[in-house]
Amino acid sequence: MAKSKYRFRWSAIAAAIAALALLLAGCGGNAEPGAQAEAASGGQAEKTETYKLKIADILTNPVFRVAKSKGFFEKYGIDAELVTFATPAEGINSLFIKQVDIAWGADFPVLNAVSKGDYSIIASTWATENEKNAAQWKLFVRDGIESPADLKGKKLSTLRGTFVSYLWDEYLTQNGVDPNEVEQIGQGGFDESYVALKQGDVDAAWVSGSNLSGKFEQLEGAHQLTDMSKTSVRIGGAIIAPNELVNGQGDVIKRFLQAVEESTAYAAANPEETADILFKEVKQPKDATLKDLSTSNWQLSFSQASFDSLAKQKKYMVEKGIIQNDFDLNGKINLDAVKQVVPDRVTYAK
Repeated sequence: MAKSKYRFRWSAIAAAIAALALLLAGCGGNAEPGAQAEAASGGQAEKTETYKLKIADILTNPVFRVAKSKGFFEKYGIDAELVTFATPAEGINSLFIKQVDIAWGADFPVLNAVSKGDYSIIASTWATENEKNAAQWKLFVRDGIESPADLKGKKLSTLRGTFVSYLWDEYLTQNGVDPNEVEQIGQGGFDESYVALKQGDVDAAWVSGSNLSGKFEQLEGAHQLTDMSKTSVRIGGAIIAPNELVNGQGDVIKRFLQAVEESTAYAAANPEETADILFKEVKQPKDATLKDLSTSNWQLSFSQASFDSLAKQKKYMVEKGIIQNDFDLNGKINLDAVKQVVPDRVTYAK
């Protein structure tokens, strides 16, 4: 009798626990699918698995630092690690050794990368017709150089792996100077250019950004000769990723671009806070960030102008032997993700 009594009690307890579990499950079942993820992410429609991405960056780019600081990467399930380089070109080259998963930069290093490996262009970062962007690139020269003709026989700074060699060729040719009459000295970043110009190891250097331009303006024995807006050169920018990621993790690429899109909008609407973020994280002077934001901030897109800019740059690189094996540019462009994020800004059709 005692054993039966205990069995009855344990059966009653078990039944009560089961009923409670069903009640709780029923309460949870009334929530809309993905509600927990939506609440945690501030509006994201469905729960997503966090994905680790190493992203190439430079000190003056506000987009990724705002995305990380304000939680936009986290919102879309991206565990972002920003890997800082001296130039975007260095960041793109780091794709080759798998140091990063995603990189960005001007047409020249992007094309160089896609010509050598299994990579795809997934979006443009700014409009090629941006005159403000062109005016940001300023040419500083040693005193005594007052015209392009004075550059004959001089040593000119160029940033390795970037479009600057193309800019020099176009600028010199446009002004009647044979590019073979100068010597281009390859350097790894603007800091090297600054030291070289200061010491007289080079006679001229192209510089971009208010902070750097201000530094060069204070350089004794040098002055600004012109800027890129006075030339025929206009550059585009693009984001590049390995095909393994683009094709195998298309949803991750979309989520990454969603975070970037929200970040660019936030930076544009909150310039003072953006300047504070860059000052706090990389000591970028606030006034420089505020001056550059209209050109350093991005707008995800891809247009016919984006394609034409890439095609023109590729033609030059093939003719100069920089790209040794020509390739089908369309085959290196994958716009599936960016079309989902900003469909109205993707106007190019293959």
